[in-house]
Amino acid sequence: MARFAVFLNLFLLGTATASLAQTPRTQPQMAAEPPAVSSDNSSPSVQQDISYGTVDGHPLLLDVYEPGAHSDLRPAVVLIHGGGWTSFDKGTMRAMGMFLARSGFVAFSVDYRLFHGSENRWPAQLDDVQRAVRWIRANAAKYRIDPDHIGAFGHSAGAQLAALLGMETTRDNSDSALAKYSSQVQAVVDVSGPSDFTTDHDADGDAFLSAFLGGDYSHHPELWRDASPVFHVSKSNSPFLIVHGVQDTDVPMAQAEELADKLKQAGVSVKLVKVEDGHTFQKPEARKQLAFETQAFFFQNLRP
Repeated sequence: MARFAVFLNLFLLGTATASLAQTPRTQPQMAAEPPAVSSDNSSPSVQQDISYGTVDGHPLLLDVYEPGAHSDLRPAVVLIHGGGWTSFDKGTMRAMGMFLARSGFVAFSVDYRLFHGSENRWPAQLDDVQRAVRWIRANAAKYRIDPDHIGAFGHSAGAQLAALLGMETTRDNSDSALAKYSSQVQAVVDVSGPSDFTTDHDADGDAFLSAFLGGDYSHHPELWRDASPVFHVSKSNSPFLIVHGVQDTDVPMAQAEELADKLKQAGVSVKLVKVEDGHTFQKPEARKQLAFETQAFFFQNLRP
């Protein structure tokens, strides 16, 4: 099996992310449906293209999805899009942002630098999403957020980034304005994410990763391990929900199972949900399952 066709088939990844964006806004009837965080039923508000930083003169942007008016501090969720670290943007997470906002969360869908040619090699993407989390904490009062209750949701390449947000402290702390704020989130939803780049070698996948990570595996295995969430597992990691399709031929189920097993061994709270679908979550019932597993997980781990 070719390693992670996710790196090579960006159209399919776009479909996957778009499928996640089709998460229903209204709640279907469910057994043991979780209670709503907010009793306010007004429509969420959306603010687009807010700058959370600048790199080499280029702004880093995010969109904000807020629940209706509510006097209490709200938990927040960072949404990280997929696209093989090379394509797509924050707009693909719009419906998930609306869904979470209707559930009482303030959702932030973030852009990050994309890898093209030799530009924006790893770990530029991690630096950007860590900056986004710190920016959210710095602006917690403005958005009425509890800065101690922030989660991350990522799909595919975005799931790899979300996972590291729940594991690692800030890598680049050069921005003095954000230096005092942590970049670690308190809960992670990892959807169809790769977790171990050191396995399943093949020529095409190795060529992409060698360029992206800045070195080939035989000479620089440390670069490949550093980008792999399984090598960052420790008892200090945040709780994880891992959702993966049993028919996923792009990122093998073994990736999800390896991460879940290592988290369990470290004593980290983790739930692995195997969905009857592929990488793209095309089936409506699969998207509903993802939506409400996510909602219940964030209710459990982010409510103050």
